[in-house]
Amino acid sequence: MTDDAPDVGRGGAADGADAVAPDGWPVALRGVTESVVTTLGPNDRWNVAALGIHAPADPGDPVTARTYGRTRTWRNFTERGGGVVQFTTDPRTFVDAALTVREVDDPVLETADAWVEVAAEEIGSETEGDTTIRTWALDPVESAVRRERVPTINRGFGAVVDATVAASRLDVPAFDTADLLGRLAYFADVVDRCGGPAEREAFARIDEATGWRALAAAEGTERGGDGDDVDDEP
Repeated sequence: MTDDAPDVGRGGAADGADAVAPDGWPVALRGVTESVVTTLGPNDRWNVAALGIHAPADPGDPVTARTYGRTRTWRNFTERGGGVVQFTTDPRTFVDAALTVREVDDPVLETADAWVEVAAEEIGSETEGDTTIRTWALDPVESAVRRERVPTINRGFGAVVDATVAASRLDVPAFDTADLLGRLAYFADVVDRCGGPAEREAFARIDEATGWRALAAAEGTERGGDGDDVDDEP
């Protein structure tokens, strides 16, 4: 399940002229690069969660990530001192990581194109309402690139990953439910028009995990939205 507050722009490529390639990381980073992280739990299984990776502002600064509240990733970072950050273009992997509780036997997922084992050190914390937000410095230990791809852009993929942002906030009182449902309806339309089989299957998993369509029908909000102004964080 989503252990960490999703960030805007999931699914965007992180390569480009303005990207930073920190030492020890298998990919270039810019802004917030969306990833999936596995962390070892007390049951000796690896919890799978979505995690936004923040590129350093200066070359000497660490790569960072944030956890929100008392989540599995927070617990496992605290108790185990790290995890395995993974980069994938499979929309179904993002949905499962963001919206379901998923535990696996192996730290590296089959769908990972690249991975980096990191040591995690808490370097800051702040409180918003009842939620403690912790910032972690991620220090690479070991990494590998498993597949190299030519970047392509598919609006359906972007819509799936951004939909996990809205879907993960449906039960958060600070967000307007009708607005979130409108965004989900908009993203569903984009996937229908622009996505391929993987994107449509991924969005079906969002439907199953959240039941948002029934909620939208009950509230009369299953309609297209403008898809704008999605906040980075709660």
